[in-house]
Amino acid sequence: MNTKASAPDLSSLWMPFTANKQFKQHPRFLVSAKGMYYTNASGQRILDGTSGLWCVNAGHGRQEIIEAISRQAAQLDYAPGFQMGHEGAFEAAAAVARIMPQGLDRIFFTNSGSESVDTALKIALAYHQSRGEGRRTRLIGRERGYHGVGFGGISVGGIKSNRKMFSGALLPAIDHLSHTHSLSHNAFSRGQPTWGAHLADQLEALIDLHDASTIAAVIVEPMAGSTGVLLPPKGYLEKLRAITQKHGILLIFDEVITAFGRLGAATASACFGVVPDLITLAKGISNASVPCGAVAVRREIHDTIINATPEGIELFHGYTYSGHPLAMAAVLATLDIYEREKLFDRARTMAPSFEVAAHGLKDTRHVVDIRNLGLVAGIELDPRPGAPGARAAEVFQACFDQGILLRYTGDTIAISPPLIIEQDQIERIFTTIGAVLKKLT
Repeated sequence: MNTKASAPDLSSLWMPFTANKQFKQHPRFLVSAKGMYYTNASGQRILDGTSGLWCVNAGHGRQEIIEAISRQAAQLDYAPGFQMGHEGAFEAAAAVARIMPQGLDRIFFTNSGSESVDTALKIALAYHQSRGEGRRTRLIGRERGYHGVGFGGISVGGIKSNRKMFSGALLPAIDHLSHTHSLSHNAFSRGQPTWGAHLADQLEALIDLHDASTIAAVIVEPMAGSTGVLLPPKGYLEKLRAITQKHGILLIFDEVITAFGRLGAATASACFGVVPDLITLAKGISNASVPCGAVAVRREIHDTIINATPEGIELFHGYTYSGHPLAMAAVLATLDIYEREKLFDRARTMAPSFEVAAHGLKDTRHVVDIRNLGLVAGIELDPRPGAPGARAAEVFQACFDQGILLRYTGDTIAISPPLIIEQDQIERIFTTIGAVLKKLT
């Protein structure tokens, strides 16, 4: 860990989602990355147990991506996406569309997951407006849902700490389903829990309350990551799909975390066999080498909006950096790696041993639940009385000091390594967590 004496001037940077005062007293600096490892300022190698922020799925420092970005920067560093285009954006859209569920083959590029969510919500509203059902303006999210930090995303999101400071300015026509997490029914489930499909029926109650003619879309993470790895109960997503289809409501899957191999398939939609109307994407789409996001849209939705306007701009929405040339080069190189190295299949192959290692901590001190699917696991700890979140924070710090990077939310530790992880690295991650927990008060 760096000391204050060896750190640069820390005063100017306002860090995101960080306890700034605490960090600047005891900063942690990463200076390089390659493969499965970061290196810190002291030269210590840090095994990346979280793919950076759920995003470096193919591992760090991939030469193919580096070279693709470099070539693109030398040829065309930027091209406006409004009323102009460049070939790379069309090629990248076609490449993304090829691995999306059948029918979701219209791609709108953004720069982040937050932008992808707000884009998807606006597309849903525009779709209903274009088909003459402009009263459909209500959006339904879910408790403990994380959909980025735009005003649309935190409105449909359900993490109270993200919402409370801005509660007076959130979107008005919003409602929420209950989350699906239950320690009393599903603790230590391996894969999808068996209890909880009935919670999807709450959507029918909300439809009765608001009337289907006022509801535009339902948005959920098929697997919720940032809130602490919450898995969908068996049959839950299927019920949501059936109810939304019955009432003409669009279903949006927020797959910013789950797409591009995390669950052993191109998307969680493919993993669970449930096809929504829109999918939000980011993170692994470019292996995090250049900021990029996207929304995959069902063709009929796209065509309805496009055809509703005889001429001129059909959707007044977009970003200066939508389809940025460097991001598109990174996307194409990243998708090529996924396909060539069969990393989605590899994640599925490594998942059973990852599960065994995770659940090997079941009887470890302070552990009250372990949840897993694909190459993601959540280890929930019993909160320390009067200090919720403190235990998980201490595990995070102790593991980092021993060369393992993890994530934590509240009292849940999240593990989501790059898809290139090896068996000995899996064992090291969970052995280190177990050793730290045994010493923790």
